[in-house]
Amino acid sequence: MLKPTIGPLVGHITTDHARLFIRGEIQKDLQVFAGVRYRISGSPHWIKSVFAKLSESRDMSAVITLNHLREDTEYEYQTGWFCPMSPVHTVDSVAELPLQWPREIYRLRTRCNQPLQARAYIIGSCRYLRLTAGIAVLPQLGDRIFASISQLIEGRQPPVSALLMTGDQVYLDDLNLIAPDREYTDMLAKYRAAFSQPNIKRLMSSTSTYMILDDHEIEDNWPAHAEAGDNTLYNNAIKAYELYQASHSPAFSLTTNGQVDHATLKHYWYQFSDGDLEWFVTDSRTRRTLSADDRRILDEEQEQVLLKWLVNSPARVKFVVTSVMFYPDRKSHGDDAWKAFPEQRLRLLETIRTHRIKNVIFVSGDVHGSLTSRLTHSEDLDFDIHTIVSSPLCNSKLLPYASESTFILDQPLAQTAAGDYRHELTSKVVSQDNFAHVVVEAQQIRVNYHDRDGDLLQTIDIPLR
Repeated sequence: MLKPTIGPLVGHITTDHARLFIRGEIQKDLQVFAGVRYRISGSPHWIKSVFAKLSESRDMSAVITLNHLREDTEYEYQTGWFCPMSPVHTVDSVAELPLQWPREIYRLRTRCNQPLQARAYIIGSCRYLRLTAGIAVLPQLGDRIFASISQLIEGRQPPVSALLMTGDQVYLDDLNLIAPDREYTDMLAKYRAAFSQPNIKRLMSSTSTYMILDDHEIEDNWPAHAEAGDNTLYNNAIKAYELYQASHSPAFSLTTNGQVDHATLKHYWYQFSDGDLEWFVTDSRTRRTLSADDRRILDEEQEQVLLKWLVNSPARVKFVVTSVMFYPDRKSHGDDAWKAFPEQRLRLLETIRTHRIKNVIFVSGDVHGSLTSRLTHSEDLDFDIHTIVSSPLCNSKLLPYASESTFILDQPLAQTAAGDYRHELTSKVVSQDNFAHVVVEAQQIRVNYHDRDGDLLQTIDIPLR
């Protein structure tokens, strides 16, 4: 067996289930299979081997699921791909072959349902990796920060439950004015380059990773800048996104035999839980309505599901991920974010306020600057929400960093007959490459921002109620 060309990438994990993304390589006129075998860490015996047939239609990739796992347990696994000599093999028959597995052993941990247990996450967005003629230019710049993340979380308590990548994991339009990617093969090449760098591979091979797209997975400021004839560009970009980012997420349901059901994807937004914490990862990019009479950044179905979840979920802390900023608003170039959809934003805020929902945290990226901010209400002292913004993981030299002067901070976010929504920064604005290490404790959320070398920039404590 050969090592995966991309991956293994650990995706969605529950108390008894894990998803692993693996890519092999095309072998002309030969069948190609990928396999995973796993065991409880320290055990001398492998529990089971699971195989998948790879096809060119999925860029020789597969998501293999591990089922019936033990809660809060560390597992070891090995993985690779191979071509059997016989052309009639199936995923069942290859399990009987005497395979030589790649020597490297990876580890993952299943979720724990215990309430009030401290949990940690890494949050980041906007990872620029420039390609020229399909080759990464100075790839160590776009990969450097992931080595720092791995070093930070190794042996750290509480262990990191997941890596949240909240948009612009790739820049398909990095040379948008000269030669934007429009062809599917070019987009696949960019994903392969982005996810095959050594440091990000190491991190994602052992850390549950959740992703959601933003505009650069399609085109800058999509769909506001869409032109006639862009349907092909969009369809190709979305097909690549589904393959490399959505495939290992909860957006895909499982078949009756516990494998990912590729035929049932209905939308890109999804939910997942981690003990008494819950996450709602919105799609604030592909379901927009830009008509003047009914502007929406989330489609009606997604909004209704989100509101119902906010009201009815018993989660102790509710994280809402939106790739573009919920607040504060930017002074310029803010029409790509929630600033341009004030009615829908106000509906969410009024739902949280009138139902007295506590401990709602909005998580986003996009602006190439990191910050935390608090939102209150002039007449309702019980209303209190926070935002955590983390961006960028790696900036382009062509793009500026955000600073405090970027944002509108001297006027209410929204004004209603019932009172004003007022916001204030609770941190400095980080204007360099960085990531957030977020620790949720019983009484507070601690947000630690680190630079690309892993050095601590600032710490902010958000009290829980």
